[in-house]
Amino acid sequence: MKKIFILAGCLSALAACGMQEDRIPMDLNDWTWECNSELTSVICRNDTLNIISPDGNTVWYKEKLSGDYKISYRITVLDEGGEFDRLSDMNCFWGATDPMYPDNLFERAEWRNGVFKNYNTLNLFYCGFGGNENGTTRFRKYHGEYCGIDDSKIKPILKEYTEAPNLIEKGHWYTVEILVKDQETSFTIDGRTIFTAPIEPGECDGHFGLRFWINHVLCTGFQIEKL
Repeated sequence: MKKIFILAGCLSALAACGMQEDRIPMDLNDWTWECNSELTSVICRNDTLNIISPDGNTVWYKEKLSGDYKISYRITVLDEGGEFDRLSDMNCFWGATDPMYPDNLFERAEWRNGVFKNYNTLNLFYCGFGGNENGTTRFRKYHGEYCGIDDSKIKPILKEYTEAPNLIEKGHWYTVEILVKDQETSFTIDGRTIFTAPIEPGECDGHFGLRFWINHVLCTGFQIEKL
């Protein structure tokens, strides 16, 4: 299936929104995609990824992370009348590995093809922020070894929210931080830590991915800090 990836010119989404923060250049070569629509569009404009997902789409950061680290970025979901604009599914994966191919997450990338159920084969942590038509925010831990064996054990819900401020607000730029440190992982949004979980040494060694379904997002200021 044809996938449309576009490297465009320079335009700061932060400046367009009146946000005067330091700009961090983003390189499209640092990312790879698994998408289930030929209309998928990923545009890199200097400091910003502009991502349109007509169907399932996972945008993976290519570098595998290990040890203690912090991931941070800013993100907004557009609802401005575009064909695929929808206030839902500002999601992400982290610590992702494939137990069948532990040294290469991307061995089965073409097979996964952005189809959400195919990610049941992976080990990872997941945040479904504003999922179910912006009705829930859920944190899950995936256990790919149970895929096809016991579906009830694949991705149990570790924490769930159903009310604001833990749902997507139209027009709002969110600051996200994911921390892996001292045998614990956490998810912080706009300075509020809304999820923590204990981890075993090496359990979050893996890849980070932005995960979307039928929406249009802007992501900027992406940083990885090794701790």
